[in-house]
Amino acid sequence: MRKPNVLIIDDERNLVSSLIFSLEEEGMTVHAAYTGKDGLAAIEAATPDIVLLDLKLPDQSGFDILDIIKTMPAPPTTIMISAHGDTRAAVEAVKKGAQDYITKPFDLDELILLILRNHQHRQLTEEVAYRREREANAQGLIGHSSAMRTLLGQVERIGKSSARTILLQGPSGSGKTIIAKALHSVKDKQAPFVSVNCASLPENLLEAELFGAEKGAYTGADKRRTGLVELAIGGTLFLDEIGELPLPLQAKLLTFLETHRFRAVGGHTEIEADIRVIAASNRDLQAEAQSGSFREDLFYRLNVMPLSIPALAERRDDIPQLVAHFSEDLALQEGCSPIVVPPETMALLCDYQWPGNIRELRNTIERLTILHAGETIVPARLPPEITDAARTQPAGAENTADAGTGGDSLLASEMAKREAECIREALLQSRGRKGDAASSLGISRHALKRRMQKLGLAGEDR
Repeated sequence: MRKPNVLIIDDERNLVSSLIFSLEEEGMTVHAAYTGKDGLAAIEAATPDIVLLDLKLPDQSGFDILDIIKTMPAPPTTIMISAHGDTRAAVEAVKKGAQDYITKPFDLDELILLILRNHQHRQLTEEVAYRREREANAQGLIGHSSAMRTLLGQVERIGKSSARTILLQGPSGSGKTIIAKALHSVKDKQAPFVSVNCASLPENLLEAELFGAEKGAYTGADKRRTGLVELAIGGTLFLDEIGELPLPLQAKLLTFLETHRFRAVGGHTEIEADIRVIAASNRDLQAEAQSGSFREDLFYRLNVMPLSIPALAERRDDIPQLVAHFSEDLALQEGCSPIVVPPETMALLCDYQWPGNIRELRNTIERLTILHAGETIVPARLPPEITDAARTQPAGAENTADAGTGGDSLLASEMAKREAECIREALLQSRGRKGDAASSLGISRHALKRRMQKLGLAGEDR
C-alpha cells in the first residue's frame, strides 16, 4: 500500500514538529499549516490523502474548515484533533464529514494506526469506484454504432426521467445488468443499487428475499430478515430474469408496483418503499403473457418504459472497438502484453453471429489472452466455432432474406447448431453441473433443461 500524504493543520508548533518527525519516520509525506487559511491553501497545493485538523485555530474553527473541505471535488480524509474530550464536538465533527476524532494528549502509535486505517479505507473505496467504472466499460457500454448510439441516448433520457418502472429485454449476454446500472447511475451513483436474479433462488425463499420476513415467520427464521426491497429504498431494485418469477409471487410484485408498499412475510405493518424498479428478461414476455405463462397485468405494469437491448450481431461495427478494449483490459488483468488481432482475424470476428453476445466475445478474448499473450492471433488460433462458421457460411449468405423458406430453414438449423455448441461448452467448463452451466450462459437451470430437451441434448448430461 502506498504511504499516505498527510497535512497537519494545528497552531501548536512544537506538537506539529514532533508529529512531522514521527510520521516521516513511518515513510509518510508530511506537510504543515498553522492557520485555517494556510491549511486550505495547502490542501489545494499538496492534495493530501489525510488531514489532521485541530478544532481550534487562530483565525477560524476547525468546523468551518470541515464545511469547506466537504465541498471540494475530491476531499481528503479528515481526522479532527481536539484538546477537549467533548462527545458533542466529536459527533458534530462526524456529521460535518470528519472520518475520525482524536483527543489530545494522544498516543502516537494510536494516531499512526488511525492514519493508516483511514488511508487504507480511502484506497479501497477509490479502488471499488474504479473497478465499478471499468466494469461498466468492460461489459459492453462501448461503441459508436447506430444501435449503440440510440441505446445510450435512451439510457440517458430514461435515467434522468421520473420513471419508476423500466423493462429491459434482450438476448442473454447483451449487457442488461450493466444497462440497469447505467440507468441507476444517471440519477444518483451513491444511492443503493440492489440486484436479485429471480432464477437463482428457490421459490420458497424468494418472497422472503424480496420483502423480508419477521422472526418466526417460517422454520429457521430465528431473527428478522430485511428484504431486498427495503435495502433498495431511495435507490434501484434490479430484478433480473423476471420471467422466472413464480406466478403467486408475480401477483404480490404487481401489488407492490402499484402501491410501492409491502409487508414482510409474517409481518403486520406495511412499509412504503420509494424505489425505482428495473426488470430484465431474455424472453418475449408479451408472448408469454398472451400464452398465460406470465401474468398479463404484470407485463403491462412492467412495460411502462420498455428498453430493447440489441444483440451483438446488430452492432457489428462496435466489434473492433470492443476487441481492442477487452484485449487491453484483460492483458492488464493477467499482467501480460495484449494480443494483436490482424485484419483477416478481425474480419472473422466481425462476421461471426455471437450467439452469446458481449459475454461470449469477452470470454473469447480472455481465452486468447491467456493462451497467446502478446502474440498475433492468426485465424487458426480462433475457437473452432468461429472458424467453422466462416467455412460453412454459403456464398451470398448475407442475402438469405431473399432465399425464401429454404434460407430460413438453413438459418434456423445453423442457429440451433451454434446453440448446442454453446451449451456443450458450458457443460464442459462446469464439469456437467447444470446450475453452473446455466449461470455462465445467463439463463435459469429450468431454461437450460428445456433448451437441452429441444435440441436433443438431454441424454448428454451427467
